[in-house]
Amino acid sequence: MEVEELPLTGALLLRPQTFADERGYFKETYSTQRYHACGITESFVQDNISLSHCDVLRGLHGDRRMAKLVSVLRGSVFDVIVDVRGASPTYGRWWGATLTATGGHQVYVPRHFLHGYLALEDETIFAYKQSAAYDPACEIAIAWNDAEVGIDWPLNGRRPILSRRDAANPTLASLRPA
Repeated sequence: MEVEELPLTGALLLRPQTFADERGYFKETYSTQRYHACGITESFVQDNISLSHCDVLRGLHGDRRMAKLVSVLRGSVFDVIVDVRGASPTYGRWWGATLTATGGHQVYVPRHFLHGYLALEDETIFAYKQSAAYDPACEIAIAWNDAEVGIDWPLNGRRPILSRRDAANPTLASLRPA
């Protein structure tokens, strides 16, 4: 597996090895031993899958107790993380990349980061592991279009499809740094 450190300290881009032949392919999506060797030592306790249509934007949300390991199973997304660690020199900065099912990349999202993605195709299936069970009382969120963060979403003039909750997310300035 190839591991690339991202410009936001602690976040990683992972490229698990894929074994392809005329039948299709095989890929190991998680192994405690292999991921611990890469520095990902969380115990993941919950797996989630979402299906989204093109232009659905989910996020930006997180939980200060929770790390995530995210990937695309079908389709493609523009995946984004935002550093909200109060003492971090990269507080409020974002990183984003297109993730595809065929590319097979994963992003490790450390604790104290927000996460979101924009589906770039219909019927996109997104999967993620969480290191803590979901608890709405612990969730933190900011607006997808917060000018202070300045994410360059690849919308090309289109409006994203948002949940009511995501459309009402506050700004980064409303978060209390941890």
